[in-house]
Amino acid sequence: MQHLIEKASTLMEALPYIRRFSGKTIVIKYGGHAMAEEKLRKSFALDIILLKYIGINTVVVHGGGPQINETLKRYGIVSEFVQGMRVTDAETMGVVEMVLTGQVNREVVGYINQHGGRAAGLSGKDGSLLVCEKLLQEVRRQDGGVEMVDIGFVGDVVEVNPAILQALEKGGFIPVIAPVGVGRDGQSYNINADVVAGKVAAALGAEKLILLTDVSGVKDKEGELLSSIPLADVPALIENGTVTGGMIPKVTCCTDALAAGVKKAHIVDGRIEHAILLEIFTNVGIGTEIQA
Repeated sequence: MQHLIEKASTLMEALPYIRRFSGKTIVIKYGGHAMAEEKLRKSFALDIILLKYIGINTVVVHGGGPQINETLKRYGIVSEFVQGMRVTDAETMGVVEMVLTGQVNREVVGYINQHGGRAAGLSGKDGSLLVCEKLLQEVRRQDGGVEMVDIGFVGDVVEVNPAILQALEKGGFIPVIAPVGVGRDGQSYNINADVVAGKVAAALGAEKLILLTDVSGVKDKEGELLSSIPLADVPALIENGTVTGGMIPKVTCCTDALAAGVKKAHIVDGRIEHAILLEIFTNVGIGTEIQA
């Protein structure tokens, strides 16, 4: 009987959060181990479906870095990265678009639908959802100066047209977005999935932005988890090297989303089963929350 009472207590702990977030929008970036391991894929799908059933509008933006790496390797193409961003020439862009829209997007949609959800896949090119310009990546030189580096067909999202997302939500569907955008000249662009999630969250006025990653969150220089970071502290953490590499675009997109009106942003360990539910519906939460 005691374990049944504990289950009921868990539901009661979730009740105020269900009440608070019902009818609101949450944008989730899905990637890393959460996409690779069977039990985590199932956990993710069930979390997303549950959110929809209790009235929370969920939008999924997926990554696909490992799948892209594997395909590029088969083609004999070597990738380079600048500040966590993949250098994308024309040949690489063709592979990126093929993998993200033709393989990964279909897999994510199929998995959610297989477990009882109603997901619909699209890319940033559909309905001109994500309009891009070429991104010039800012790189700090050893002498302390800053250099703007052209990293190829990597997009900076300059416009989000969310009408297609709103139509899908009204129809009861869960939108699943591949991070490929389009320029005003029709050119396809590779976009960092974290950046896409942040831009979409801002355009939808989302209640939460959640980035699933392969670490427990943002850590200090001693390796301890920072459970909460004030927005004002982020520039100094990047400057002093606490936030480095691939964590920089994650933290930056969180701060940009908060500045654009998103209520809360979280970087969460996607290697934990039901990480999304633990973050949204428990008093403690997991990972790192960046506070406005």
